[in-house]
Amino acid sequence: MTTVISVEGMMCTHCKARVEKALLAVPGTQKAEADLQAKTVTLEGTAGAAAWKAAIVNAGYKVVEG
Repeated sequence: MTTVISVEGMMCTHCKARVEKALLAVPGTQKAEADLQAKTVTLEGTAGAAAWKAAIVNAGYKVVEG
């Protein structure tokens, strides 16, 4: 299943890498690709949105709901 989450606070390639690394550490995540321009992360796997959102927040970024 593919999930797209909007993320606020990613400004550079280091931010992108940090978010992707945090998300890939979540068990069940197969793919995490952040897009700086769109301010989104596209995820594939079985971890679920709640676990992914928590990983984003724990990495220091804000999940944009809606």
